[in-house]
Amino acid sequence: MIPFAQWRTTASDPVFSEWLRSSSEPDWTAVVTHPFAAAIIRGEADMRHYLVQDFQFVDAFTALLGAAVACADSFEARVPIGRFLGLTVTDTERGYFHRALAALGADLVPETLEPVTVDFRALMDEARAGRRYALIIAVLCVAEWTYLGWASRARDPLPENFVHREWIGLHDGPGFRAWVDFLRGELDRLGPHLPDAEQSRVLDVFQRATHLERRFFDMAAEASALPGE
Repeated sequence: MIPFAQWRTTASDPVFSEWLRSSSEPDWTAVVTHPFAAAIIRGEADMRHYLVQDFQFVDAFTALLGAAVACADSFEARVPIGRFLGLTVTDTERGYFHRALAALGADLVPETLEPVTVDFRALMDEARAGRRYALIIAVLCVAEWTYLGWASRARDPLPENFVHREWIGLHDGPGFRAWVDFLRGELDRLGPHLPDAEQSRVLDVFQRATHLERRFFDMAAEASALPGE
């Protein structure tokens, strides 16, 4: 791992969030170009198992956002996090899951959790319990930035089926891009001033979250008989 201070001297975009992203290859590119994500964009992905498992993150993700509000170092940082929590996760996104899973004939709670679902929830809970703002934002940023990465590849016309179309829309568009920009901006603001050891901890969490995103898409691809690579 090249330390941030050394990396930034030769990087074309020498910001902390880009150091985290580029240090998380090849997992990052594998997520944003994943065959299952491409199938969502085409409207061909079997979303049932994927969405059932993804819904199991909603509570942990909501709690993590709440921790971010509590641990943020300024009112200006708390406001966009609280707004996203209230307007998007607990309203728009929650409503989508209920409508989509009903349309797919799926229960909100599966009989079993996939191992990657268990592991990802554990990482969210670890970050929340640690109450370290930069680590919390790192997990949130991976979850949102990787999804913007694949969803932004979609082109009109979007799929007719609302299950695919609205899932793409939830992870692209001006509002969501602004949210990802905020998360990246928080890492760019905080990261350069952290001690080297803390920068390494943020990178570790960022890399672990990115690898879990890759595993989650691999799981979804396997469940729907799509190639994982």
